[in-house]
Amino acid sequence: MYFAFKIFKNPYLNGILFIILCFLPFYFSKSPKIYENIQIKKVDIKSAKIEKGKETNIIYTVLSSDPKTLNPVLAQETSSTDVIAPLFNGLTKLDLKDMSVKPELASSWKVLKGGKTYIVYLRKHLKWSDGKPLTAYDVVFTYNDIYYNPRIPNSIKDTLSVDGKPFKVKALNKYTVEFSLPHKFAPFLQAISAPILPKHVLEKAVKNNTFSTFWSVSQNPSLIVGSGPYKLVKYVKGQYVEYERNPYYYKSSKNLPYIKRIKAFIIQDKNIALMQFLEGNISYLGISPEDLSYFALNKPKTPVIVYDLGDTPTTTFITFNQNPHADIPKYKLRWFQNRLFRVAISYAIDRKAIASMVYNNMATPLYGPITPANRPYYKRGLFKRYPFNLSKARKLLIKAGFYYKNHKLYDKDGHRVEFSLITNSDAQDRKYIGAIIKEDLEKIGIKIVFQPIDFNSLVSKLTTPPYKWESVLIGLTGSIDPNDGKNVWYSSGSLHMWHPLEKKPATVWERELDILFDEGVKTTDVKKRIDIYRAAFSLIQYYQPMIFIVTPKSLISSKDYMRNFYPTVWGFYKKDYMYSENLLEK
Repeated sequence: MYFAFKIFKNPYLNGILFIILCFLPFYFSKSPKIYENIQIKKVDIKSAKIEKGKETNIIYTVLSSDPKTLNPVLAQETSSTDVIAPLFNGLTKLDLKDMSVKPELASSWKVLKGGKTYIVYLRKHLKWSDGKPLTAYDVVFTYNDIYYNPRIPNSIKDTLSVDGKPFKVKALNKYTVEFSLPHKFAPFLQAISAPILPKHVLEKAVKNNTFSTFWSVSQNPSLIVGSGPYKLVKYVKGQYVEYERNPYYYKSSKNLPYIKRIKAFIIQDKNIALMQFLEGNISYLGISPEDLSYFALNKPKTPVIVYDLGDTPTTTFITFNQNPHADIPKYKLRWFQNRLFRVAISYAIDRKAIASMVYNNMATPLYGPITPANRPYYKRGLFKRYPFNLSKARKLLIKAGFYYKNHKLYDKDGHRVEFSLITNSDAQDRKYIGAIIKEDLEKIGIKIVFQPIDFNSLVSKLTTPPYKWESVLIGLTGSIDPNDGKNVWYSSGSLHMWHPLEKKPATVWERELDILFDEGVKTTDVKKRIDIYRAAFSLIQYYQPMIFIVTPKSLISSKDYMRNFYPTVWGFYKKDYMYSENLLEK
């Protein structure tokens, strides 16, 4: 909304425009009539019933960005993982109805030595999408030669170790794999949901040290061999990704998945995606609370349903570059490494205004690294609140050694406090949030240069040298088990954004955090494990390496002809069984 402040030369007109823009979201969120053309439902997965479906020739969906890679081991951003997800399976999967771990490529398992050894039995007669057999030797290759390969940096191995030690993985026969663990590992069965990869396709690339460039976006999709429900048949940059049902999928004898082909259009402009959804044949689309205003003003040609999935596990936050090796001025590094500076920024952000103005009052302020969706680890009152308080922010900055001159903030060496804030340009809500934060921080004398940039460029800045960025407004999708976020919170993690891949913990509190995550992963007592991770999350919240902002409602909209359609904040329940009653898609 703040982008419109200076449309008119007349400040009086700008003021009127500002009032109108501020009032619109409130109007949309409060008016009982404005959503009368939208059917909003809650999803009750526990009572979900899967009906016998019909084959659907094709459905159309939307991707928000081009993938950066088609290699599941190297993918660290949703632009890539969203494209890759239908192509691969792990040994296990999570049943979203009861949140239990179920077999996927595995058929069963046996636990020995008090939880330090697992014998995993594969389904018989598994095949890759090129028709070659999938065996225990592919599993061993995936873990030993790829995930645990020191020459292949990846975030998956962060969740597949205990005390920094990997599992020992060996094949007992063609259909049986033994995992020997250095210690009890509470989330083991969930951890082995990581994708299994084909040895016959990738072995040469691993041996030649070319794996990091294999399955790039420039390669022929036919070279990508997986075990998932679909195979990739075409990718046209900036236009679409196309999938066909994998004829060798282990459920293919049941005619699953029911949907034979998927065409996913790459549409970076969210407004265009919304328009295409409401006017075209796009079957379903993830939406944000702010999109409901657009729905209210643009009646869909085909009836749609909006599903309210509750609080999203996704966290939106600002983080500052604290990496001493980064290509940023050293005096700025000192600011960013100062806890009081970060806490002052937290007090200066008006989270309630963001929840109202950006998300149509369908969001709540967020003060810590997990949201209410992260049961059982989240509880009310777990995190200290940082209410919008500019006076408190100024006092903390002065206490931290800064001073004011002509309402502008300076550090003790006379440097004006200003820094750049980047975000991904395809996220309209983040552009609005960034503009609001820019205005808020100017009120405490800080100048922000706000720069929305391409998402893949943003990820490169965050994860690769010379780490040339100062602050970023971004989000994390969240994880079901806290250990799945270890690559973010552990000091040596590849997504430890404010200072990735630390050789040893840079601060005392990061060392304490490492210890807590090590304890949590080895603790099988549920209550003790919850207490350990709550302590870890409270430590993160106290030191504020990330300044958490809001958690919006998670929404997805579908055409009313979709069947067996059960979305959750963690993905779709029984997605293979989804189908369409739209005659155009038969």
